[in-house]
Amino acid sequence: MCRKQPTYIKGDIIMPLVHIELIAGRSQEQLSQLCKDVTAAIVKNTGAPAEHVHVILSEMAKDRYAVGGTLKSEEK
Repeated sequence: MCRKQPTYIKGDIIMPLVHIELIAGRSQEQLSQLCKDVTAAIVKNTGAPAEHVHVILSEMAKDRYAVGGTLKSEEK
């Protein structure tokens, strides 16, 4: 069964959740700014209050991510 995900509707308890997967190596300041920018975009486009927006950052090592069959750690 495929259900369409609802957007934020004022008065309902629907938390916008954004999960971002990225290769490790960015500074704390970069990650913080990314979260702020993503939250602002969600607020602007859905009307959700910022305090309801959840952002999950999942960092992975270069030897745990491949593109076209080549690990990022093996790139020259």
